[in-house]
Amino acid sequence: MELRIFTEPQQGASYETLLAVAKAAERLGFDGFFRSDHYLKMGSVDGLPGPSDAWITLAGLARETSRLRLGTLVSPVTFRLPGQLAIIVAQVDAMSGGRVELGLGAGWFEQEHTAYGIPFPENKHALLEEQLAVVTGLWGTPVGETFSHNGKNYRLVDSPALPKPAQPQVPLIIGGGGLKRTPRLAAQYAADFNSGFASIEDTRERYRIVDEACRKIDRDPKTLTHSIAQVVCVGRDEAEIARRAAAIGREVDELRENGLTGTPAEVVAKLQAYAAAGAERAYLQVLDLSDLEHLELIAAEILPNV
Repeated sequence: MELRIFTEPQQGASYETLLAVAKAAERLGFDGFFRSDHYLKMGSVDGLPGPSDAWITLAGLARETSRLRLGTLVSPVTFRLPGQLAIIVAQVDAMSGGRVELGLGAGWFEQEHTAYGIPFPENKHALLEEQLAVVTGLWGTPVGETFSHNGKNYRLVDSPALPKPAQPQVPLIIGGGGLKRTPRLAAQYAADFNSGFASIEDTRERYRIVDEACRKIDRDPKTLTHSIAQVVCVGRDEAEIARRAAAIGREVDELRENGLTGTPAEVVAKLQAYAAAGAERAYLQVLDLSDLEHLELIAAEILPNV
């Protein structure tokens, strides 16, 4: 199973902190570094020094790393127009030498929109479907030709559809627990379907539904990577586990129930159970970004065993 590091910088992280985590992830052998795309903290943390833009962060990391896959989990369609998003992601992909992946979702956090004057429309899921069509259409238009789109929400006329990403096709990540629209969009557009923060049983069912959606359009489900996202809290003993749980304001028992928590052996066993349910990749949500020893422990005792 591939293991990727997944961060939540809106909770409080400077670029220098994120760079240190990304460099550690690359050095330690993790497959990727991903970050959320939010402009407002959640919960009781102070959030200092304040929010950072996901794609500006990834542009910096693209030039300061050499191997890691880089991307968002996930960018809301409410933050950027699709033509603008296609340009941004293509440029960062070129800056990275072809290592970028785009997680795209409808968006849900109304308060961050009102805090920064960003519209929060009611038709977000319709926007998601149309943005997927526009972004992939722009990237897929041959150089020298133009792209036009006349949709309900976006109109593009004779776009040069430039620049192009470095990769022939930027992998798209789509996830969630929807039973109809999400599986259909993942089957049509995604390289990675993510079952985020779900139980093993729910994850197995989500994979079954998305696999059926693939078959309905004659796509082999094996061409779609099945992934999970889970908070991670690992310690060599109960005291270390409790210390790390306290550092992120969570209870050990709750984390054991709802995340990847415990000794390395416990976490390996749970990852293996997710693998048996169909997961091929795990995004490990690391909430204490100052604790690089945590990453070292995971890399030494979990990464080689999954």
